[in-house]
Amino acid sequence: MDVAEFEQHRDESSPATPPILTFLTTWRADPLAIVAIVAVGGLYATGVWRLARRGIHWPVARTLAFFVLGLGSFAVVQFGFLGAYSGELRWAFTTRIALLLFAVPGLLSLGTPVALSRLVLSGAPLRVMDAVLASWPVRLAGNAVFAPVFALAAFCVFLTPLAGGLRESPVAGAILTVAVPLVGLLMVLPIVEHTTQRTSFFITVEFLLVFVELVMDAIPGILLRLNDAVLDRVGPALGALPAWFPNALHDQHLSGDFLWFIAEVADVPVLILLFIRWSRVDRREAKALDDLSDEEMDALTREHLRNRPQ
Repeated sequence: MDVAEFEQHRDESSPATPPILTFLTTWRADPLAIVAIVAVGGLYATGVWRLARRGIHWPVARTLAFFVLGLGSFAVVQFGFLGAYSGELRWAFTTRIALLLFAVPGLLSLGTPVALSRLVLSGAPLRVMDAVLASWPVRLAGNAVFAPVFALAAFCVFLTPLAGGLRESPVAGAILTVAVPLVGLLMVLPIVEHTTQRTSFFITVEFLLVFVELVMDAIPGILLRLNDAVLDRVGPALGALPAWFPNALHDQHLSGDFLWFIAEVADVPVLILLFIRWSRVDRREAKALDDLSDEEMDALTREHLRNRPQ
């Protein structure tokens, strides 16, 4: 039996996904991820400790969310099955990247690290952080439209041979381990922690555009699922393989299935956050108008009518 016949036979006779026990009990050590967890967790814990010394209570729920949900999800993705088989399985690699981009940053943001930093820092460090948050790259990434557009562009890489090189390169894997969650945090933190000011009209426009992106984000996953050619051009896995191991094409189809699902689900929290932010901004703008005196309201109306296009 040649390789092609073996691959076809394996695809027809195997379930192509690991048994649940194998999925839950497969672990591997990732030194870079360990360093990242210790460094980030240490900074957060130091911030909470410094607040406690000053008599300021930091909510326990936020601390638990940051460590258990945020860093915990990062550890599961990196140390678990997805991290262990990221180099061998396309669907493990694409699912890992999608979760690092969307799920992990979203869960980390529940700990509101920016708010914690603003309470802890003072002087030059605080000014530097505020300057970074006010910089145009961060403001661009914090635009709700940027996240789905960036995800669409990033996931389109999975349709090219570059995906195979990234999947098999240890250096690229190490860079992605740090860079992907960092980009995700830049996208989600400004929305969650309101580090950028938006008008209700601007948020409404963002809301409508995200609905469009909700459809566009499905494109890479659909193309991976429907394509009958192996797009990353990585050869078949050789050697002793588990009985459930899929062939290259089935692996790609599974990759498309999971990517499609995650990309669509990830847009839902963005829509919810936008709705919450729109409600808050709308209430703030309404209160600002209610606080105006009759003379100020008349002056504002005259200014609006004067600037209205003829």
